[in-house]
Amino acid sequence: MQRVDVHKYLQRLGVPDPGPPSAAALHVLHAAHVERVPFETLEIHLGRPTTVDPHESIARILRGRGGYCFHLNGAFATLLQHLGYAVSWHRGGVHGTPGTPSPGVTGDHLTLVVDCEDQAWFVDVGLGDALHGPLPLRAATYRQGPFTYRLARLGVSGWRFDHDPRGTFVGMDFSMAPARAGDFTARHRQLSTSPDSGFVRILSVMRRDHDGVDAIEGCILSRTDDTGRHARELGTVSDWFGALTDVFGLTLDDTTAAERTALWTDVYSKHQAWKARRRDRP
Repeated sequence: MQRVDVHKYLQRLGVPDPGPPSAAALHVLHAAHVERVPFETLEIHLGRPTTVDPHESIARILRGRGGYCFHLNGAFATLLQHLGYAVSWHRGGVHGTPGTPSPGVTGDHLTLVVDCEDQAWFVDVGLGDALHGPLPLRAATYRQGPFTYRLARLGVSGWRFDHDPRGTFVGMDFSMAPARAGDFTARHRQLSTSPDSGFVRILSVMRRDHDGVDAIEGCILSRTDDTGRHARELGTVSDWFGALTDVFGLTLDDTTAAERTALWTDVYSKHQAWKARRRDRP
């Protein structure tokens, strides 16, 4: 395996010493990752191409940034391997539209399975507003904080994860066939560059904690927890960048002033266009 600065990665997670592989330590690491390393699509809107190379993703995480599923789960899998866990990558397909058939395992999502203490665990730090901790890979309904999830068998070689109804997507199907980084290259390119991609159309930042989810979609900051969803508009550049820093820990120290100006211009113009479309609806 290529060398990883495990100590620095664990510092980023606020976990000084997880100890030997165990289910308890896996839960600690998973929760720390989703709480401290946000799901975010900022690089797309900064116009800075990325790859699915987990070591590139780790370097970005160690600079104080995040990423989306290919980045976050690839990096986390690599950390877990260096800590001694048995980890496998798997192709998934996110189902985002209620009331329509699942598209199946399309490869637009990377998820993980970890074998630990005679149990297979569904591990995913790249689902944005979903898992706070790993789930046993068993068909059942699970509760994490205010959200309810379900795992069900999908034929003989796959699984379906059903998200809480308040989530940003309906569910995700995944295959148990092992995958490699190269299996996600084409879909990553499409998700990060195509005008039809939701990641390209609207900037997203999400951070899961024990009690709920904080999110920015465009210029809307929201908090979803057991009291419901509460949202407000971030209408100024200072409010928007302030929320990135204060809520998500994203200081964007790895960007220039010109990049931040262009980023705000892009996000705000798309937000205004979205508001105009809402006003024009009958």
